[in-house]
Amino acid sequence: MTAHKTIQVTLLLNRWQSGDKQALDRLIPLVYQELRGLAKAQLQRNNNSIQCTELVSEAYMRLVDTQNVNYNDRTHFFSMAARTMRRVLVDKFRQKNTNKRGNNPTFLTFMEDSTADNNGSIKLDELEEALIKLEILDATQAEIVTMRFFGGLKSKEIAQVLDVSTRTIRREWSMARIWLHRQLK
Repeated sequence: MTAHKTIQVTLLLNRWQSGDKQALDRLIPLVYQELRGLAKAQLQRNNNSIQCTELVSEAYMRLVDTQNVNYNDRTHFFSMAARTMRRVLVDKFRQKNTNKRGNNPTFLTFMEDSTADNNGSIKLDELEEALIKLEILDATQAEIVTMRFFGGLKSKEIAQVLDVSTRTIRREWSMARIWLHRQLK
């Protein structure tokens, strides 16, 4: 995304939150492709039956329906999108498997980034349980994992959202990955 487009998204988010309904109409086309990219990356990591368009639509509806969240900028919006997509995927997984109890589990690949080789698969519900435990132990690390894994945000973007250094994010990401690896074994 270009710097101009990033600024435009931030301005539209601010105008929309101030009550300008037309700003939302202009915002949708700007963020849709990026949300679709995030959703596509998530769906490539797992083998469930949800479609990319369905995940984007559900996440977007939850994002714009939120009354008590003020999106500071584009990066904050997409970090919230990551959290929302996580919730949508987990909700769909649980809904789908309510009657199956163990049949056809959804697996995800926990990758360093989208170009890394597949280093094993994990069940979505196991990842969710581990993230809940990690939130209790270290909420910042859980947030970093969510933004990185579900939102596809890079260390620099996460550092901006959390208002810390990129070096801190890399260190926390590394520690969180080690903890999750041990937890999921």
